[in-house]
Order: sequence, then C-alpha cells, then structure tokens
Amino acid sequence: MKREILEVFDNSYPGRDYTIEIVNPEFTSVCPKTGLPDFGTITITYVPDRSCIELKSLKYYFLEFRNSGIFYENITNRLIDDLVAVCRPKSMTVKTDWNARGGITESVTVSYTAEA
Repeated sequence: MKREILEVFDNSYPGRDYTIEIVNPEFTSVCPKTGLPDFGTITITYVPDRSCIELKSLKYYFLEFRNSGIFYENITNRLIDDLVAVCRPKSMTVKTDWNARGGITESVTVSYTAEA
C-alpha cells in the first residue's frame, strides 16, 4: 500500500465546514491467516481543511490492498493514517464493514480530529 499514490486538490471553500462522504462497496483484500479473499465496504467521512482527496488516486490506492494479507483492524487504521497524512482534514472517520465469513461479520470504525 503506497501512500504516495494518493493525490489531493485545493479545497475551494476552506472557511466553510462541510462533509464529504466517500463509499467504496467493492473493497477487497486477503486474510493473512487463510489467504482467502475478504470483501467489504469502506466509508470515509471527512470535513476538509485546505485540501480534498482526489477520487481516481483513491481508487488506485484501494487496489493496492487487493492482494495484501492484512487484518480488518489494520486496514481501517492504515487507511485513516494515510488519508490524514495526505489531506490533513479537520476531522475524519473511516468505517469498514466486512462481508460475512463463517457466519460472522465485523465492522471497524476509527476517527480523527485535528487539534485546534
């Protein structure tokens, strides 16, 4: 997973708080224990500051996880770390909802708020 893939663009309204929600219902990765594919929905909700996430670069960033053996919790935390580092939002929440495997589903949520 290469953070360098992520691009941003200038927020035209940095003085106004507004919320951006990005949903990827087709996220895939691989279970590091079994090697089986994991399928989930990634929801990113953020209030931008000076920059916004460019969606095409985000799509290619997501594809980096496709063949990576990584736990759900690590994916969720990695996503917020990388996205916050690149776009420096006022606040951000990343929620990952994972499809059932063996009758069990899981959701992981992590949030960030910039220091005032």
